[in-house]
Amino acid sequence: MTAPTPPRHPQLAVSAAIFRDGKLLLVRRARSPAKGVYTLPGGRVELGETLHEAVAREVMEEAALSIAIVGLAGWREVLPAQGGGGHYVILPFAARWQAGEPRLNPELDDFQWRLPDALEGLTLTDGLPEIIAAARTLV
Repeated sequence: MTAPTPPRHPQLAVSAAIFRDGKLLLVRRARSPAKGVYTLPGGRVELGETLHEAVAREVMEEAALSIAIVGLAGWREVLPAQGGGGHYVILPFAARWQAGEPRLNPELDDFQWRLPDALEGLTLTDGLPEIIAAARTLV
């Protein structure tokens, strides 16, 4: 079986910095790209989907949570040379937890609710502390 041909253009993705009782949800990726790294739940935007629809869908699919989206918390860009396997433009949103409990699945092998200032000891995606800081100002 041959590997799929990577897209010839950037992929648009969304993520959510979800806050609950003063803590932030971090998830650890179970597969590449970013296997073993803690990040925010999220994924690709599908054709015809709004950004808010995409982030709500991705969080529900990936982490089984219902969220209230508060606002855009910045952006990140991952290039193939950075080990991401593709070119991604990621729009992270600040959100508040509404319902559900996180669950592990083939994409996630760990999750933690952490105080936003207590991230020591975790391997994080590049730029995550800055995104978290921006999201905190919105919630």
